[in-house]
Amino acid sequence: MRAIVQHRYGKPEDVLELRDDVDKPQVGENQVLVRVSATSLNSGDWRRVYASPAFIRLVAGYRRPKDRLLGGDAAGVVEKVGPGATELKVGDEVFGIRSGAFAEYVSGQHFVRKPANLSMEHAATVPIAGVTALQALREKGNVQPGERVLINGAGGGVGTFAVQIAKAFGAEVTAVTSSDKVDLVRSIGADHVVDYSRTNFTKGGYRYDLIVDIGGNHSFRALHRCLAPNGRIVMVGAGKGMFGVFGRLIGGKVRKSVLKQPVVFFIAYGPYQDQLTTLKELIEAGKVTPVIDRSYPLTDIAQAITYSGTEKTRGKVVITID
Repeated sequence: MRAIVQHRYGKPEDVLELRDDVDKPQVGENQVLVRVSATSLNSGDWRRVYASPAFIRLVAGYRRPKDRLLGGDAAGVVEKVGPGATELKVGDEVFGIRSGAFAEYVSGQHFVRKPANLSMEHAATVPIAGVTALQALREKGNVQPGERVLINGAGGGVGTFAVQIAKAFGAEVTAVTSSDKVDLVRSIGADHVVDYSRTNFTKGGYRYDLIVDIGGNHSFRALHRCLAPNGRIVMVGAGKGMFGVFGRLIGGKVRKSVLKQPVVFFIAYGPYQDQLTTLKELIEAGKVTPVIDRSYPLTDIAQAITYSGTEKTRGKVVITID
């Protein structure tokens, strides 16, 4: 099958290759084989290509990636059902999470039927970014109707889902984003929009019940100044700087354990089926709509990752496989 193979770390055009001789994945117990129609890029993809921050080498492989296949989101059609997989059947249109998704086929168990009102391309944007936003708000943030929620980094993949999910849960949402994305986040339901190039929200005097920090461009202390009594901070993803995720993880642990501050750091985790089902229901109810910045064919994966790495994307970048 055709698939993108990463040989080492570096510029996408130097380290990625489209091969047509990659083995089709086997189907294990409780798994399905999916012919992929579309996938999408997440920050973890371009971070692994560039090995940025450097700690990624400790997890993915020091000199080169141990797993040469790339990608995590997939939308497509079930071609084979493994033993014990009873929820899906051959021919079902599905979306889900599986490593190696920049390929014609993936196999795994984290798939559910895709929303009936979405194309394959739009469905492919949902899994990782949507699950991350949902976990940040519901599992980690315990968002409640009527609460004041601030989303820092609202214009990207996770952020555009977080704004809409927070609204669907009845929150009053303030979205922090760049000048070129103000109209976008307002159009997807944000009650208030802060252009960070003009206003530093941490010095505005407003207090929030929940802050979901995707941008990673403010200190814990600055964010804590913005909390209402009993407010919470949820830190999402790797953040900025050389130490990336380790700095946020250690800082969050110290502040939560030693200083008793309401800070949670996390990266999305499975199992995913229940969360994908919740997202499917929100999308079919018209409460969440994926935002696509642009789409590339699989042959232009290097160009797509280079663009994604600028962190200027409005929503998600899609890769079409067919």
